Amino acid sequence: MTLTSPHLGSPSVWTDARLLYALEEVVEKELNRHLKVAKDWMPHEYVPWSDGRNFPGLFEDGEAWDKEQSKVTEVGRIALVVNLLTEDNLPSYHHEIATLFGRDGAWGTWVHRWTAEEGRHGIVMRDYLLASRAVDPDKLEQFRMAHMSEGFESDNRHSMLHSVAYVAFQELATRISHRNTGHQSGDPVCDRMLARIATDENLHMVFYRNLLKAAFEIAPDLTMQAVRDVVVNFRMPGHSIPGFERAAAQMAIGEVYNLRIHHDDVLQPVLRFLKVMDIDGLGPEGRKAQEELGVFLGGLDAEAQKFDEKLAARKARMAARAAH
Repeated sequence: MTLTSPHLGSPSVWTDARLLYALEEVVEKELNRHLKVAKDWMPHEYVPWSDGRNFPGLFEDGEAWDKEQSKVTEVGRIALVVNLLTEDNLPSYHHEIATLFGRDGAWGTWVHRWTAEEGRHGIVMRDYLLASRAVDPDKLEQFRMAHMSEGFESDNRHSMLHSVAYVAFQELATRISHRNTGHQSGDPVCDRMLARIATDENLHMVFYRNLLKAAFEIAPDLTMQAVRDVVVNFRMPGHSIPGFERAAAQMAIGEVYNLRIHHDDVLQPVLRFLKVMDIDGLGPEGRKAQEELGVFLGGLDAEAQKFDEKLAARKARMAARAAH
């Protein structure tokens, strides 16, 4: 199958509708590949139910929550709440991609399958958090209501191509965040659960990454501009969570997700796979976007280096205090 079409080479020709139609075969191929490799799993099998007990309320024997009841580290608790609250906005995410990609054909089948798989993540995380008493259940519910009541609007809702570019990076960012949260959680049960979720997120990333690759073949200039815009303005979907900035800072120090991780483990793997900086034959706007992307990545790497140095100095200070 060839995806190049000389008479569609002008950016002015491409609309969201035409791009959706042009990429339909690729979506079908990637959907079939995904369904062959994705494994169904049972959320309840990852939850330590025997650790659970009643909370105060309808039950007279209810026991109030206390952080000492949990095995989870402080940074693990913070990251778990951020990750779960992000998953909680699934209805808004579904609405956005169903509106952009449609509910028919291969696109629609993917939208519904993705939503069903993502739904498991919120189910298992909330069940784990409550059964293991990793978080204050009252605060968790208050955060959920506040966050979901705000709704969610993607920065890229104006463009199907921008949305595909965004999720190619965001799905990998989510996978990395879940995986590192598990590593830093201090609880092997939590680590196993988040490793299972991370496997799903990686498959979702591969779907969108391969779709983005096909978009580069048929509309390289527009796709390059979309990638530049997304990378330069990237924000995680949970940025509107109450207290997100403080939580993000603590997750950065705790090495769950920070500038170095974002640059090395999220942006670079996708960009290298797509050979974005090596694409030639671009028009003026595409070349400009490619150059601006390169400049931005260089600046981000420099910022990450500064963060690395501050983190290393912080660790040295803490080690010196512990030695005394």
